[in-house]
Amino acid sequence: MADSGCLVSESSEKLSNSPSLKRSKQLKAHKSQRIAKDVFDIETTVCRAMCMIDFGFPVCYIYNPIEYASETHINFLDKYCTSTKKVLFLGMNPGPFGMAQNGVPFGDTSFVKDWLEIDGEVRKPLKEHPKRPILGLDCKRSEVSGSRLWGLIKQLCKTPEVFFSSCFIHNYCPLVFMNESGKNITPPNLPVEQRKQLYNICDQALIEMVELLGTDTVVGIGKFAEGRCRSVLKDSSIRVYPLMHPSPASPIANAGWSEIAMRQLQEAGLMQVLIVD
Repeated sequence: MADSGCLVSESSEKLSNSPSLKRSKQLKAHKSQRIAKDVFDIETTVCRAMCMIDFGFPVCYIYNPIEYASETHINFLDKYCTSTKKVLFLGMNPGPFGMAQNGVPFGDTSFVKDWLEIDGEVRKPLKEHPKRPILGLDCKRSEVSGSRLWGLIKQLCKTPEVFFSSCFIHNYCPLVFMNESGKNITPPNLPVEQRKQLYNICDQALIEMVELLGTDTVVGIGKFAEGRCRSVLKDSSIRVYPLMHPSPASPIANAGWSEIAMRQLQEAGLMQVLIVD
């Protein structure tokens, strides 16, 4: 028995050092890196295309966290977007105290640093509003939507690895828009012509994302994201489900968002993907 154990050990060592297995591991690592890079390429292409849109009044400030928070954002992609994803959770666009600060969707600082364990330098946007400074991972203000969403994911999945083994979180639009006073302007509240151009660009990017990730289910976080998903993916086999937005601006969400969200995920048949006993 001792000899057999020794033979198994030697065989395993030879196998692990074989050129073919090393090449297989290298190809797998390359493929993982490739998915993250391709996602980033889609995002940067969207940003470049939207730079061609003439965002006039009332838009006075535009933040692009894909650019100035690229280090933390790429860290997020390299860590959690290295495989195909059965389920894509889709938000609208970065919040001023979440992704705008650190490059992570719904990026409440405490969850980004302590649970997702993302770090990196965050620079400044080209034009910064004095009332909306970018502080990166030093931002002390909570992103309530993010703390609720990531808090529920943590409750159900226990670890980021469980969630990201089959799911990913992404935003329909990667940019932040503000008026002269620093008030947030969401994509559906842009002027009609600007909104149409943005939708054309972001709709195509959404199609590319679900194709790249091999997604078969998209969860629209909030009515806007759900609506864009249903419009863009209506002729595909991809299933679209709603998830109430966890915004503190919603009295219903403030009264018990987690319970409502869990019911919606149960109705969508997604709890078995997320929950860990």
